[in-house]
Amino acid sequence: MKFKQLVLALPLACLLQLASHANAQPAQESALVQARQGFTTKIIRQGEKYPAIPAPPAGVFERVQYKSPVGALAAYITPKPEGKGKYPAIIWITGGDSNSLDEMWTPKPRENDQSAAAYRRKGLVLMLPSLRGGNDNPGQREGFYGEVDDVIAAADYLASLPHVDPQRIYLGGHSTGGTLAMLVGASTNKFRAIFAFGPVASASYYGANYNYYDLKNIEEIKRRAPILWLDAVRSDMYVLEGAVGGNVEDLHTMRQKNLNPAIRFREVAGKTHFSVLAPANEMIAEKIIDAANGGEEVEITNADIRELARKK
Repeated sequence: MKFKQLVLALPLACLLQLASHANAQPAQESALVQARQGFTTKIIRQGEKYPAIPAPPAGVFERVQYKSPVGALAAYITPKPEGKGKYPAIIWITGGDSNSLDEMWTPKPRENDQSAAAYRRKGLVLMLPSLRGGNDNPGQREGFYGEVDDVIAAADYLASLPHVDPQRIYLGGHSTGGTLAMLVGASTNKFRAIFAFGPVASASYYGANYNYYDLKNIEEIKRRAPILWLDAVRSDMYVLEGAVGGNVEDLHTMRQKNLNPAIRFREVAGKTHFSVLAPANEMIAEKIIDAANGGEEVEITNADIRELARKK
């Protein structure tokens, strides 16, 4: 039995039953929002503390703060472009400890490039937010709960910038960041499209690594399980994963439960949880730029996936 199956086999069975029931109901735009109303998460342990996000090199990123429900949180953002007009933008949520950031500018190996550098290199406004309790931020880590509100707050910050097109703000994330991106997508329609790389069906699968609540509490688990809230997603959402290992089984499980045409699941042959990132982000960045210049809306087709499988 795999680790995540061993950790929470009973809650998983319960979640699959809940998913079958939830996805058989008429689509409800605010299903997850409604489930969160009146519910207070109970945090039972603290995550590791990290120092402030390091100063970035001039001309690559600026270090800013954005207002969230728990106070001012730190983020990196690319400098204002020299040209006039409004630019498309994307928020990228890192994997691992998504609440904290370290340096995000050193070139990374192509087979494991988690920096989302493709977006800034293509001229998009790129924002990398740290979240509550991460780095030296106020608040405490909640593990895929209050962090949803932080990502929405980051989108509000981007929309307020005079050089950002508020109608063309996108969201992407990898691994734990992909799971969080799916929960954000079930909570708001602020994003033009969402790209979730390698998420899991329930954040509880991460065990105690990135969860700070009682992992035996099904009510806590439900509100952090993307598989239960697929019908609440209103923005176009692409869930992508390399076919070699990673969380591809979760992609299959969610795809089987999904009845929402706004969500597309794309499995890339020959790519891993990490090697899918560089070519896919390059392709998505080009599509976002093309859409901003009057082209078609961003769409990741099966032909695109076959092309990604061939790219290094």
